[in-house]
Amino acid sequence: MPSSRTTPDPRPGDERTTDLIRWGAFSCVLVPVVLLWCGASLAGAAGTALGLAAVTAVCRLLLRQSERGAARLLEEEHAPQAHHRGRHQRTATGSHRGGRHSGGNSPVG
Repeated sequence: MPSSRTTPDPRPGDERTTDLIRWGAFSCVLVPVVLLWCGASLAGAAGTALGLAAVTAVCRLLLRQSERGAARLLEEEHAPQAHHRGRHQRTATGSHRGGRHSGGNSPVG
């Protein structure tokens, strides 16, 4: 009997992020095993495992945060809003700073 609950369609980045995190977790196990096999100390292999686990956790956190930010931007693009000028779209005096300028005090020669 089919379920009455509908599951949301996965976003395109979800699968890639999940695969990346799985590979990170796999490396957290594989690298210490290989180190032990090659003759490294148990403490060194354990320290490496903890370090890789910490890096994997931080990367996961940053990837999820990036996905939420991208989803928020997509939502804002598709949401109807009144037109407003952002920070980089000024029309006031001095809005064209920073580019190349002809003339002025440049030396000739």
